[in-house]
Amino acid sequence: MRNGNTRRKAMIRILATKMAERIVQILAEEGFIENAVKHKDNGKEFSDVRLRYLGKKKDPYIAVIRRISKPGLRVYSDRRQIPKILGGMGIAISSTSRGLITDREARQKKIGGEILRHIW
Repeated sequence: MRNGNTRRKAMIRILATKMAERIVQILAEEGFIENAVKHKDNGKEFSDVRLRYLGKKKDPYIAVIRRISKPGLRVYSDRRQIPKILGGMGIAISSTSRGLITDREARQKKIGGEILRHIW
């Protein structure tokens, strides 16, 4: 998604895994992407994601996608230490016992988890 965004592609294709589908769903709910369409091609499922841009210059709506937790260094946060991204303008995607949720949902539900991505 990061590469398609920097190359100003109108649509990108990603492999449709459960985690990728939920991340795309969160980005659509938060308004970072326009929509996603799921389809099969050669026996594999893909999602075609339509990216969102600003103005006539086609500035990317997503400025930064940063991976936080990595296999070599997992980053966890309890419910009291969930980070606010750009004062609430961005989102943090967390993996919790209730699935992938945003930082706002995690604060509301009072649950912590592994911080996967920061997006703004």
